[in-house]
Amino acid sequence: MKKLIAGNWKMNGSLAANATLLEALLEGLRGSTPGADVALCVPAPYLAQVQSLLQGSPIAWGAQDVSPHAQGAYTGEVSAAMLQDFACRYSLVGHSERRQQHGETDAVVAAKAQRALAVGITPIVCVGETLAERQAGLTEAVVKRQLAAVIHTVAHCTSEIVLAYEPVWAIGTGQTATPQQAQQVHAVLRAQLAAATKHPARVRILYGGSMNANNAASLLAQADVDGGLLGGASLKASDLLQIVALAG
Repeated sequence: MKKLIAGNWKMNGSLAANATLLEALLEGLRGSTPGADVALCVPAPYLAQVQSLLQGSPIAWGAQDVSPHAQGAYTGEVSAAMLQDFACRYSLVGHSERRQQHGETDAVVAAKAQRALAVGITPIVCVGETLAERQAGLTEAVVKRQLAAVIHTVAHCTSEIVLAYEPVWAIGTGQTATPQQAQQVHAVLRAQLAAATKHPARVRILYGGSMNANNAASLLAQADVDGGLLGGASLKASDLLQIVALAG
């Protein structure tokens, strides 16, 4: 299975900047088939633009969040069916910024994953520990608890998710887990998946803590690291293209 390099633009972008970035990415990939799968998770207002510019290209697109509700009186929410209208292939769920800043619980994250799967969108389920939790020796307990909630909710569809390990202390801080630290947690998650589904090898586990063009090769070389979830690096065409090349 190909590795997956997924970009998360977070709350960045404009119509003009997006067009420039996507043009540079498409130009960089023109005439070749990437050795890795590539996806961009963009702010909801830009999904129509991204769909229009990327249709028929090697780059998939997706959302940064999805509502746990199917429809109704939920002002400001975006449903999975709405994302489906824009041909989203992926949606992030449970990003650490959503868990921390919006109080999303494991149960809410699991419900969001379930909604995405119900309409054929692959949820990129994010798990990860804070610095305090790592220092307390709780890393494995935290990520296993977060994943267990999703496994319990989506049940037989577990093999259809993408998993992203994003140590909270390494997001946007410039700090990165060492390749050995990343592999250790990815191996724990892989074992948990093996106990939950007959097809654990179908689940790609991405590393998502400040991966960049300088450290990507060593992280991607680890046995259980199946790709990367990029933040800042996904906003720079040259960096993203370099990481995609390393992943292939």
